[in-house]
Amino acid sequence: MSKTTGVQRGEPACSSLMMMLSLMYHTTMNPCIIATKTPSSDVPVFDYTKHPSKPDPSGGCNPDLRLHGHEKEGYGLSWNPNLSGHLLGASDDHTICLWDMGVVPKEGKVLGAKTVFTGHMAVVDVSWRLLCKSHFGSVADDQKLMIWDTCPNKASKPSHSVDAHTAEVNCLSFNPYSEFIVVTGLAEKTDARWDLRNLKLHSFESHKDEIFQVQWSPRNETILAFSGTDRRLNVCDLSKIGEEQSPEDAEDGPPELLFIHGGHTCQDI
Repeated sequence: MSKTTGVQRGEPACSSLMMMLSLMYHTTMNPCIIATKTPSSDVPVFDYTKHPSKPDPSGGCNPDLRLHGHEKEGYGLSWNPNLSGHLLGASDDHTICLWDMGVVPKEGKVLGAKTVFTGHMAVVDVSWRLLCKSHFGSVADDQKLMIWDTCPNKASKPSHSVDAHTAEVNCLSFNPYSEFIVVTGLAEKTDARWDLRNLKLHSFESHKDEIFQVQWSPRNETILAFSGTDRRLNVCDLSKIGEEQSPEDAEDGPPELLFIHGGHTCQDI
């Protein structure tokens, strides 16, 4: 995932493109296709090979596709790594939308949602289970972690709903090596690791403020990183949980804390 900023249709492009867009996600199956989150309810999608690298600053923002379905802005987007063109979006309107880019838009460059999932309050983040093409997870301001199945006869309600925390849940990430392990990041300054068969396994308390992003290493099943509004990115190794520490080492943090990256001036990392 990468982050940048952007604009709405008819607004100045280029310099504004670096100021207004919330998030930008490309699909691993076609990294030229980029979905974006903006302050509007739409999800603009771009094929960057069809746009100049230095657009006219006085021009407008013209995505190759606009995804409709939400009524409010949101934060989370997730491309399905196993099904080309399948994208999830989270929104403050309490819904999750699933779009299929393989469907021909009925009206020009506008594509409606294939499925709309309801069950949360304001939904903050969504993420596909990497080892299962039809399952995904979601977290929200209602403090819940939910697991969903996109199969038509199972999409009306979550297959699992967990009262995960005592504060809003801001993000989640599934382990790329285990279909049951997921980690969540919270507004209460902590992170939690879950086994969907046995619920919570461990809590991480190395941050000093809200956690807004969490990501597993694609190359090591026990390494993950958290970042948040304390201007820190913490890297942890789960295989070191519970190891003995000297008093000096304990002052630096728990044994699983490998590294702290600091130096950013912006609160949101």
